[in-house]
Amino acid sequence: MPFSNGQPDGDPIDFVTGFLTDDNKTRGRPVGVTVAPDGAAIIADDLSNTVWRVTPKGNQ
Repeated sequence: MPFSNGQPDGDPIDFVTGFLTDDNKTRGRPVGVTVAPDGAAIIADDLSNTVWRVTPKGNQ
């Protein structure tokens, strides 16, 4: 969700997708999100037993 002056400003923006297939079957189930010290989003997926680390394009 974009923010401006501490308030929501615009429509939500998908930044992690792919948990549902085109025919609406579940491939993952994100259940927890936190932010790492370097700014990466850490997402726990309890369907695939995976922890995803998400960074902006170009950052590793």
